[in-house]
Amino acid sequence: MTLQGRQLKVNYAYLQIAEEIETQILDGKLKPGDRLPGEVELAQMFGVTRSTVREGLRQLEADGLVHRPTPRRLEVAEPQTDKLTTRSSRAMTMMKVSFRDLWQVAMVTEPLAAELAAQCRTEEELDDLSALHDRLCRARGIAEMIELDMQFHSAIAEMSKNQVLILARDPITRMLFSGFQRVAPAAPNAARRQAEAHGAVLDHIAAGDAEGARDWARRHIEDFRRAIDLAGLMEDTPF
Repeated sequence: MTLQGRQLKVNYAYLQIAEEIETQILDGKLKPGDRLPGEVELAQMFGVTRSTVREGLRQLEADGLVHRPTPRRLEVAEPQTDKLTTRSSRAMTMMKVSFRDLWQVAMVTEPLAAELAAQCRTEEELDDLSALHDRLCRARGIAEMIELDMQFHSAIAEMSKNQVLILARDPITRMLFSGFQRVAPAAPNAARRQAEAHGAVLDHIAAGDAEGARDWARRHIEDFRRAIDLAGLMEDTPF
């Protein structure tokens, strides 16, 4: 595959360059491992200066779309979930999504992830999930609990082996659960109920019980909704 260039006459041309290359990556015209031209050639292709090209490439590197295996070689990168979900989270924050928006989608994604995990999990993954649950039960402080909670749910999603589900749910649940700091004061029993629900989901996944895992994941997200209600945040409160 070769990069296709065109003359650009816009303000902030470095962003336009980044967007043009990003579009060709997402369209599949440029694939992971494809080498990009050097700065001089790119500047000629797009009709801009080398410094403008350099800023555009820095933007693509920051977004995880390209990387440098050597200082003088720039290649299209394999998609990185954390980079993609960070961008999605930023977009949702700018759109002022609400707790209700996030919760409604989590009610679909989390039970589905648990159901698929019960069908696809490996023994090694179960051991890792059990260790995460033990750490969560011993967590001290809201910050540690939130981080381990997100890791627990992400681990279940990884067990599903469904890449679309993994990418779709991660920014949603990260935002939803990170908001627990605003919810916790209104739900003093949240940590105990969380540990109970996680333990039940873990047990059903370990037993290969897809229906039970899905049901407990649904209960868990419904319970989180009750905590959001108690905190007075559900009614279209911007996140």
